[in-house]
Amino acid sequence: MGKKVTVVGAGFYGSTTAQRLAEYDVFDEVVLTDIVEGKPEGLALDMNQSRSIEGFETTVVGTTTDNEGNGYEPTANSDIVIITAGLPRKPGMSRMDLLEVNAKIVRGVTENLVAKSPNAVIIVVSNPLDEMTALAQLASDFPKNRVLGQAGMLDTARFTNFVAEELDVPVGSVKTLTLGSHGDTMVPVPSQSAVDGKPLADLLPAERIEELVTRTRKGGAEIVALLKTGSAYYAPSAAAARMAKAVAEDSGAVMPVCAWVDGQYGIDGVYLGVNARVGAEGVTEVVETPLTDTELANLKEAAEAVRAKQADVAGL
Repeated sequence: MGKKVTVVGAGFYGSTTAQRLAEYDVFDEVVLTDIVEGKPEGLALDMNQSRSIEGFETTVVGTTTDNEGNGYEPTANSDIVIITAGLPRKPGMSRMDLLEVNAKIVRGVTENLVAKSPNAVIIVVSNPLDEMTALAQLASDFPKNRVLGQAGMLDTARFTNFVAEELDVPVGSVKTLTLGSHGDTMVPVPSQSAVDGKPLADLLPAERIEELVTRTRKGGAEIVALLKTGSAYYAPSAAAARMAKAVAEDSGAVMPVCAWVDGQYGIDGVYLGVNARVGAEGVTEVVETPLTDTELANLKEAAEAVRAKQADVAGL
């Protein structure tokens, strides 16, 4: 039986994710859902008409859903579910400003999905990311390894891009890493960052690295401010789609994701951005990365900030 993936939310993020997943040509079916009547069906029709041009056989199915759980039948028996549903940020908004409104949406969607796909791996991309990942796990009652969030892949990609531009080198020669939360307590890890194997600290002065770290932390807000309406979706969708591909192919790829941390780094019982091995069961292992004392302290600080917010989420 071929693989099936459902993408919830047919906004720019969701629809671009669905397109990327379809073009990989590793799934039998990509299902796109939305509460705006006809939108997912129209996008699916459009994507299917690109198949002969782009050379992929994956079929895309669109379905309009509602809060009562209607329209979820086409999502049944999905191997992977990607939740992009929720409101995007407006200029001046923090990710936390979205907490209450998106919590209701994510909880409802998760409950409707798991009723039809009890064995799925859930990838959450709705903001505020770490809190919504924790909420999806609570709402689904799935094992924690089968619920993960997309953030570190995106933040790392932003850091990598900024370093490549700064040094005028191919992006493929740059390796960076960001851990922690998707927000103010993001922890870019310069000690694990290199260009052609040379440590970043040997190539850039500390204060310039710090400036790039700050820009990475504010990477989403920079795009929101430029766009005026909506938020980033090309890089975020690429990150979510790659995570889904790792699950579908049971690749065991190590990637920075929001995963349940239980003892690693001396941190217990919280969803947090870490390097993790990703396969058919979701997160198969949290891979501890060597950190400097400062980076580890920052990661622990991020964990406590997220822990406080995740406790709030349980009641939403």
